[in-house]
Parts: sequence; C-alpha cells; structure tokens
Amino acid sequence: MKNIYLLAFCLLAMGCKGVSQEKENMDKTSASAVEEKETFPVTKSEAQWKAELTDMQFYVLRKAGTENAWSSDLLDIKAPGTYVCAGCGTPVFSSDHKFDSGTGWPSFDREIEGNVAYDVDYNIGYARTEEHCAVCGGHLGHVFDDGPSNTTGKRHCINGAALKFVPKE
Repeated sequence: MKNIYLLAFCLLAMGCKGVSQEKENMDKTSASAVEEKETFPVTKSEAQWKAELTDMQFYVLRKAGTENAWSSDLLDIKAPGTYVCAGCGTPVFSSDHKFDSGTGWPSFDREIEGNVAYDVDYNIGYARTEEHCAVCGGHLGHVFDDGPSNTTGKRHCINGAALKFVPKE
C-alpha cells in the first residue's frame, strides 16, 4: 500500500509544471508589451540607440540595467550644473539637489519636475519605483524613501551612465 502512495506521489510531483522560468519570460513579454504601447516624444530603433550610446549607456538606458556601484565619474562632481539624460539631453536632475548617499550611485532628493516618469518594477522580487526619462523612456534608476529627512525624504538612486553633467555657465 505504501508503494502505491509513493508511486502516486512521484507521478503527481513529476506532473506538476514548474513556472519559475516562465515568470522571467512573462516579465520580458510584459515589459516588451508596455514598451510597444508606451510612446515617447523621442523614439528611435534599437540600432539607432546602439549607434548613439556607449555599451554601458545602452545597457542602462535601453535595457534597464544597473552599473556597478562606485563606477560613475559623476559621483564626485560637486560643481553647479544640470544632469541631463544621456539618451536625449533632457534635464532630469539639478546639482542643487544632489547629495552623497554613500550608496555608490549619484543620488538626488528630487527630480526636475515633469522630466522624469515613474513605474513599478518587481525585478528583484519586490516592488520598487523605477524612474525613466519622460522624453525618451530611458531607464535612470530607482527612487526610495530613505533620503534626507530635512528635504524631501526621497533618494533618487541614479545610474551615472544614464546621465551627462552640464556645468552651469
């Protein structure tokens, strides 16, 4: 009798279809569907983006990648100016709102209003607020609620590869 139960359990276990790998494919499909539906004032083909951006910029802006912490040349910039989207040149952050978060990525306590759009991603298993350029849709980074309490309380954790710094004249 035990053998029958064991056999039934084994057949049941083998018959169960795992979906852990399918979730990744569903996420990619869903993301592609969103990208196709969502239009931005600046729209280019993947080949055009690849021709205009460095490999790291393309990975971050167009594939929603993340650069390594402490790798950005923008971390130590303290000069007044504006940080613009590396994809389309849209001003997205002001140096007036930059702070050292100690995380290894350029951080700001607020965006330039109207130039940054938001979405939610679950790529690491929980909800995070993703930021992207409102003009070209390029992925910038994420915003968290652990920023300076004396200002907005927000920490816009941004990939340096997604930005270019334009010094104030």
